[in-house]
Amino acid sequence: VKPTPLLETIIFVPVQVCSLTEQHSGDGDTIHTTQPNILHNICLWGCVGGVCGGVCVWVCLCADLSLLRFVSAELTRGYFLEHNEAKYTERRERVYTCLRIPKELEKLMLFGFFLCLDAFLYVFTLLPLRVLLALIRLLTLPCCRLSGSRLLQPAQVCDVLKGFIMVLCYSMMHYVDYSMMYHLIRGQSVIKLYIIYNMLEMADRLFSSFGQDILDALYWTATEPKERKRAHIGVIPHFLMAVLYVFLHAILIMVQATTLNVAFNSHNKSLLTIMMSNNFVEIKGSVFKKFEKNNLFQMSNSDIKERFTNYVLLLIVCLRNMEQFSWNPDHLWVLCPDVCMVIASEIAVDVVKHAFITKFNDIPADVYGEYRASLAFDLVSSRQKNAYTDYSDSVSRRMGFIPLPLALLLIRVVTSSVKIQGALSFICVILFYLGMITLKVLNSIVLLGKSCVYVKEANMEEKLFQSPPSTVPSRESMSEAAKCFSESVEEGMLASIISQPTHQPECTASKLPTSESDQFLTTPDESEEKVLIQDGTELIHRAPKKDLLEIDRFTICGNRID
Repeated sequence: VKPTPLLETIIFVPVQVCSLTEQHSGDGDTIHTTQPNILHNICLWGCVGGVCGGVCVWVCLCADLSLLRFVSAELTRGYFLEHNEAKYTERRERVYTCLRIPKELEKLMLFGFFLCLDAFLYVFTLLPLRVLLALIRLLTLPCCRLSGSRLLQPAQVCDVLKGFIMVLCYSMMHYVDYSMMYHLIRGQSVIKLYIIYNMLEMADRLFSSFGQDILDALYWTATEPKERKRAHIGVIPHFLMAVLYVFLHAILIMVQATTLNVAFNSHNKSLLTIMMSNNFVEIKGSVFKKFEKNNLFQMSNSDIKERFTNYVLLLIVCLRNMEQFSWNPDHLWVLCPDVCMVIASEIAVDVVKHAFITKFNDIPADVYGEYRASLAFDLVSSRQKNAYTDYSDSVSRRMGFIPLPLALLLIRVVTSSVKIQGALSFICVILFYLGMITLKVLNSIVLLGKSCVYVKEANMEEKLFQSPPSTVPSRESMSEAAKCFSESVEEGMLASIISQPTHQPECTASKLPTSESDQFLTTPDESEEKVLIQDGTELIHRAPKKDLLEIDRFTICGNRID
C-alpha cells in the first residue's frame, strides 16, 4: 500500500452481498473492502500516508443502517444549553430590555410632555405679565431719576421682544382666511394631500432648526454689552427676521392642522389612514440603522416634540369641528374614536421603534433615565442665580420645540372660534386665565421638585455651578473658575433655585476640571480634537461634543441628525 497525502472520502451504501474487492485510485491508493459476518454492516478502511512518508494511519468507520435506530436517535438525542451560557443569557437580557422599554420610554415621554406644556403655558400666562412689568419699569424708571441703573434687564428686554413679536404676528394672522384654506386643501386629491403633509413635516423641522437661531441672534443682539465691539446688522433687521419667521412658521402649522382637519372630515377616512400609516414608515427608516446613545437622545427629544405638537393640532381640529356644529357635545363623541386612534398609533410606533433600536444596538433601558436627568438638569439650571438662558429657550434648543408659532396659531383659532360678548363672557375669560396661571404654577412646582430628585440621583449637582462653555480655557481662567465654583457650592443648590438671577462677574473658564460624575452622560468616541490656545504654545487635547448636556435637537452626532 502506497502512502497518500489525502484521506479518501468513504461513502457507506447498503449491500446484500459483499466480497473482498481491490480498487486503485488515480493517485495510486488502494481501497480494500471486506465482508463481515453480519450482512447489513460493512467495514471500510483506507490507508492514509503522510506527506513526509512512512507513517500509515488506519481508519475504521462503522455505520448502523437500521432505520429504527436512526428514528430512535432523533427522538431521544439531547443537548445542554449551559455549554453556551453567555449566549443565552444575553438573549434573555435582550428580551427583558425590550419589555422594559415601554415603561421607561413613557416615563421619559411623560416628563418631556409636561416640560413642553410648561414652556407652552408660559407664553399664555407669565409672559404677558412679565411684558407688562417691563413696560411699567421702562415708563417709571426715568421718573425716579436713577441714572446709574439700566432701563431694562436683559431678561426683560427678551420678554418685551417676544411680546412685540406675538402682537405683530397676531395682527398679520387676521389676514389669513382659514375657511378658504380649508376648502382649497379639501379640493385636492388624496395622494397629493399625503405628499403635501410629508413635505409640511419636513419643512417644520427645517423651520425649527433655523428659527431658534434667529430668535437667539435677536436676543443676543438686543442685550449685548455696549462696551464690546458689535459685529451685527442691527436690532431692527434681526427683529424683522424674527417676526417673518414666526409668521411663516405659524402659517405652516396652520396648513398642517387644516390637512389633518380634512382627513378627519373625509367620508371614507382614507386620508386619515394614509397619514397614520406614515408613522409606521418611521420604523422602516429608523430601526435598521446604527444608533449611538446621543443619536437616540435626539430621536427621543424629537418624539416628545412631535407628540406634543400632534396633541395641540388635534385640539385645534376639535375646536374647528365643534364650531362648525355649533358646539354640539354629541359631535365630540363622533371625533373621539379618530382622535384616540391617532394617539394610539403614535404611541405604538414610538414603542416599537425604540424597542428595536435598543435591541439592535445593545443600548440598555436605563439610558432613558439618563435622558430624563439631562432634561431635568436644563430645568434646574434655568433657575440658578447664574442662569444664562430662559427655561422656554432651553427647551426649544434641546427638543426643537418653539412655542411661539404654535401658541400664535392656537390664539388665532380660539379667538375666531369663540365669540366673547357681554360681561359674563369677560368674567369667564378672566377665570379661565387665572385657571391657566394656577395650572402653570402647579406644573412648574411639581416639575422643579421632580427635576431636583432626578439631578440628585444622577450625581449632577456640581455641574449646576459650572460656567457655560464659551471659549477654550487658559490656566488663569481655570484657577478663577475653581474659585468661583468653591464659592458657589457653599451657597447651596436650594438657595440658588429660589432666588432671583443676578449679574455676576464673568468666569471665563468654559469647563471645570472634570470629576467622576462628569463621565455620567458621555458616549465613547474614537477621535479627539486638538485645540490650540491663542496666548500660548501648549496643545490641549479636547474631545468633541460627547456629553448629553451639550447635545440639542439639531447637533450632528456621528454623521447624521436623528
